[in-house]
Amino acid sequence: MEFTELLLEALSSISLNKMRTALATLGIVIGTASVIALISLGNSSQKSVENQIQSLGSNLLTVQPGFQSSGGVRGAAGGATSLTYEDAQAILDPSAGISGVKNVSAGLMRRVQVIAGGNNTNTEIAGVTPAYADVHNVNTSSGSFISQADLSNMSKVAVLGPTVASDLFGDNANPVGQTIRVNGQILRIIGVTVSKGGSGFQNQDDMIYVPLTTVQKQLFGVDYVSSISVQAESSDVMTNVENGVGYLLLARHKLSDPSKADFSILSQNDILGAANQITGTLTALLSGIAAISLIVGGIGIMNIMLVTVTERTREIGLRKALGAKKKLIITQFLIESVILTASGGVLGVILGILFSYIISHFINLPFTVSFQSVILSLGVSGMIGIIFGLYPARKAANLQPIEALRYE
Repeated sequence: MEFTELLLEALSSISLNKMRTALATLGIVIGTASVIALISLGNSSQKSVENQIQSLGSNLLTVQPGFQSSGGVRGAAGGATSLTYEDAQAILDPSAGISGVKNVSAGLMRRVQVIAGGNNTNTEIAGVTPAYADVHNVNTSSGSFISQADLSNMSKVAVLGPTVASDLFGDNANPVGQTIRVNGQILRIIGVTVSKGGSGFQNQDDMIYVPLTTVQKQLFGVDYVSSISVQAESSDVMTNVENGVGYLLLARHKLSDPSKADFSILSQNDILGAANQITGTLTALLSGIAAISLIVGGIGIMNIMLVTVTERTREIGLRKALGAKKKLIITQFLIESVILTASGGVLGVILGILFSYIISHFINLPFTVSFQSVILSLGVSGMIGIIFGLYPARKAANLQPIEALRYE
């Protein structure tokens, strides 16, 4: 028999019992759909994290203060007060000799309760310099951002993130010109930033930007900063910039041993790498769990094929009596098994893509589908058809013609 005849015969045999065929492929459909959906959602989560980190600025190095110690007890990283605005100015100073630095922004971040009329919200206030807007890709939808004059004069002005503006003044309101109260001080709103749709990791939509000098001297009475953001000219010079900043701060803080540095420098690439590793591990773990259902589906296919062999024992005996070889019998049953798993795989891919699109839409993640995951799922489905169909096929091929013809 030619392959075309075998294929038509297999399709005819499968269509004899449509309900059983549907149930046999259901496990493969569910398994494949689960793998596609979970890999897609894992990739979407990874893309979302990357977008949030990239939205903070490109080619960034973040300098943070070191550990704070009290009575011999070491506190959390970033708890010290070792960084100053002057450190940030020194990094940008051409006399420092650090090549590749594009811009520098110092900041002081605190959680505060903000009041506007009868409304209030708990948000993050960021004492910033005018360079913050360029370094962190912040634009205003109305009004203006912090200016050098605001910084020099310690102006009591504020720029709201869209989430804060909505919480305090309602949706679609323009709060420019109105005032808010922070730590007993009245701040006049001069702008509202463009929404970035962020959440979690330093959400720039849920921030209030105030001149750094105003935050330091009038709101909290401190002279340090909580971080310094250094923007490199390109990703190629980030290592050189990181080394230059590190040596400069060691010299300014009069430290000769780098292991005793009272600050740490975190690269944006380090953050991206760590985030990608975490999301990649979770995606692989969830996909592995989902892949188990593919194996379960394969076992279901094998069970159905064994039942089919039993039901068609007399047919197999008749074919062997007429001269059909083992290879022909094995091929026919393998074709039936592969058709079941491959069709289930195709349907599972379609459902998996549909599910991932719906879920991504509802939880506000970018929709992505990995072409490799689709090919892998279809390939695995076909392999399962061969692996779990081989035993029933061999069992059918090994039947003795006389015994098969006598089977009732």
